[in-house]
Amino acid sequence: MPDPGKIIRIDPVTPEPKAIAGAGSIIQKGGVVIFPTQCLYGIAADALNEKAVEKVFNIKKRPTKNPILVLVPDQSFLEDLAESIPEPARKLMKAFWPGGLTLVCRAKPTVPKCLTAGSGKLGIRIPCHPAAKALVNFLGFPITGTSANLSGKPGCDRISSLDPSILEKSDLILDAGILKGGIGSTIVDVTASPVHILREGMISENQIRRILTN
Repeated sequence: MPDPGKIIRIDPVTPEPKAIAGAGSIIQKGGVVIFPTQCLYGIAADALNEKAVEKVFNIKKRPTKNPILVLVPDQSFLEDLAESIPEPARKLMKAFWPGGLTLVCRAKPTVPKCLTAGSGKLGIRIPCHPAAKALVNFLGFPITGTSANLSGKPGCDRISSLDPSILEKSDLILDAGILKGGIGSTIVDVTASPVHILREGMISENQIRRILTN
């Protein structure tokens, strides 16, 4: 079991500002925080800090060839992360952000290579869970949004289901109770023309196609 002092219970609807600030302070210093997202628990670190991102890879035992998506406070952050924002991406952002849609964009050279796994592409999403939103808004910079599980294992909708090694190696755990679970975000590569749906998740392919054809 992890140190009980590392686990902070938060209200899933109106997370306490003190808890969010404490988690944010840890991330600002290069630490790693377990936090709730819409469906599953995730691992948050400063996405622009290569050493912090490497910690996330190590904790998850994730192959370095697998990229890690990031969460941002709002659409303006794409200007710093993405080489371009094609019109299909703007349509999808308007329809589904914040929410269960990850857009894969061409990454700017300044984005850490470990995030893109050498692909030159970066997955970006604006979260809609109140705690995740509060955390990125407090920080004002991108954080990692990968699920809090060992690579290849299922994601977890409650803290008690997390692998003990992940709990032990994390600096803080924000416990918002049992999350809704289920499938993750839909991932759409907007660098392709037409756009390519890499994974169908919370938002269906039909919903995506309907927005793009309007």
